[in-house]
Amino acid sequence: MWFSPGKVEIPTAEKALTGRDIPLQISGNHFVNGNPLKPPFPRNLDQTVFALGCFWGAERLFWEKKGVYTTAVGYIAGHTKNPTYEEVCSGMTGHTEAVLVVFDPEEVNISSLLNIFWEGHDPTQGMRQGNDVGTQYRSGVYVLSSEQKAIAIASKEQFGQSLTQAGYGVITSEIIEDAEFFYAENDHQQYLAKNPGGYCGLGGTGVRFPLS
Repeated sequence: MWFSPGKVEIPTAEKALTGRDIPLQISGNHFVNGNPLKPPFPRNLDQTVFALGCFWGAERLFWEKKGVYTTAVGYIAGHTKNPTYEEVCSGMTGHTEAVLVVFDPEEVNISSLLNIFWEGHDPTQGMRQGNDVGTQYRSGVYVLSSEQKAIAIASKEQFGQSLTQAGYGVITSEIIEDAEFFYAENDHQQYLAKNPGGYCGLGGTGVRFPLS
């Protein structure tokens, strides 16, 4: 991933990079399961976006879950339109690295995915995750409905109590509804499946979600 001191303050819309009107071109299907990376998806499926540090390792956590139809990495919750990886890593877009998770709610519900999210990283670190420092590594859940948002907020409060009991600080993860997701470049999609020895700096706290 991008090793640099990193920016720890999100730029304002006025100071952020402008970006471009043309989206990055994403081709092909999911490298692991062969399903489409981009919509249209089957109508019975639901989706949520999670940010928990380096998106290479984060994506693998979700594609391994039964009931997940497809995953894709990208950028979310910033100001720059259709940003590139280098722009996001500069700290001047406001985006965080994230994973789009498209799933069958009959096989896996949003609570189970939140379980993976909370246990898969340390959500108390602010603008960093381990040795990866910068606004692009901040933690967040980006939901598409008020129902998902309510479930995410409840899970945050519940897991926060468990972290406090274990001696950790306050959860810094943001929960935002209807944030725009931009796909990352092809090279980053399912990166650890294509490069099994690739970098992954993710590490959970060891604290289990109460419903586990």
